[in-house]
Amino acid sequence: MGRGPPPPPPPSATSTLLGKYRMGRMLGRGSFAKVYKAQSLADEAPVAIKIIDKLKTHAAMEPLILREISAMRRLQDHPNVLKIHEVMATKSKIYIVMELATGGELFAKIARHGKLPESLARRYFQQLVSALRFCHESGVAHRDVKPQNLLLDGNGDLKVSDFGLSALPEQLKNGLLHTACGTPAYTAPEVLYRVGYDGSKADAWSCGVILFVLLAGHLPFDDSNLVAMHKKIQRRDYVIPAAVSKPARRIIYQLLDPNPNTRLSVGAVMEKPWFQRAIDLKSASDGCDYFAAAAEEKPKCDGGVSGMNAFDIISMSSGLDLSGLFEAENRRERRFTANVAADKVAEKVGEVGERMGYKAERGKGGMSVGLGKGGGKGRRVVLVVEMMEVAVGLVLGEVKVVEGSGVEFPVLLWEDLRTGLGDVVMSWQHGVV
Repeated sequence: MGRGPPPPPPPSATSTLLGKYRMGRMLGRGSFAKVYKAQSLADEAPVAIKIIDKLKTHAAMEPLILREISAMRRLQDHPNVLKIHEVMATKSKIYIVMELATGGELFAKIARHGKLPESLARRYFQQLVSALRFCHESGVAHRDVKPQNLLLDGNGDLKVSDFGLSALPEQLKNGLLHTACGTPAYTAPEVLYRVGYDGSKADAWSCGVILFVLLAGHLPFDDSNLVAMHKKIQRRDYVIPAAVSKPARRIIYQLLDPNPNTRLSVGAVMEKPWFQRAIDLKSASDGCDYFAAAAEEKPKCDGGVSGMNAFDIISMSSGLDLSGLFEAENRRERRFTANVAADKVAEKVGEVGERMGYKAERGKGGMSVGLGKGGGKGRRVVLVVEMMEVAVGLVLGEVKVVEGSGVEFPVLLWEDLRTGLGDVVMSWQHGVV
């Protein structure tokens, strides 16, 4: 029996894009875009091409795409910012041709190996801070600095990428930004307050989280409960490994300052002696090759075992508009911000709950309210509203259905609570002050 003709080669191995690029394998994909490796037909240079399907995007995405392109074009002169070569478009697609970072995401390195030697962490941190200062001097705030938006090239040098959530000068109102965006575990606390923030100071906070992750192998604030996480942030409640040097600890402490007015700026970081120390590439990798692609086992050195838990991975992987946190996918939780003191919010929650047929009970310290059904020993709390006062007259709240209560947070219950609280609440779901 004959074997028949050989199968045709895969399209990616032979297809060309608009007569200019030979398409290769897919490097990644999202809900409306795919990224491919490709090669220029003109000079055979390797590139990455982001293909955005216009038919899968909605109107709100268009300004983000244009902003990403505009920001990257402004920042072409810095060696640690991913370069954009050209942008092409058809009726159905947008093609963004970019520099190819063959070393992959810094996130993958950290997730695989845990903490890095301090000299190597400093090298990446130096490149990140240098790139961000250039961004800020060019009028661009990144607003989504996290390890998977930090790529590595073939030489192991860092490249800042993904400017889809970046802010340009024309977005400022009275010199400040007002859109809540970023990735929760890396986003500065003031971004949630909706009273205006300095984008460069928000990026500085993210740098502090990045430096902590590089040196500790896990996130400083990793609670899946947003209110609990912000309580830790306000207390600077984190534990850094004892092996980390005092100068590095001091920089982390000054960057993870919940008050943006006293927080260390990106420019000030560059003046620190620890930051200015020369890079010894040999000592950074002696005895522990963190970047051997063929390595099957974790190196037996100070890198240790990664301390990341499931929330760390989710937090670092899910870049999103933080306003979306106010419309949580989990139907058992809802979040809001309020513009009065916490005790006033608690009082109002109690009043609304009683009108809805619940019995209200204040928790210790007055920062939570339980709404229950029944009486005496048969009474059971089914809803809990927890609050944290993040600034004078500004409260972050979370409404949760108690596990095992049998309540599924029906839409009518949610709407009754939302309507009852009225003007006390600054924002629900996607609302903006």
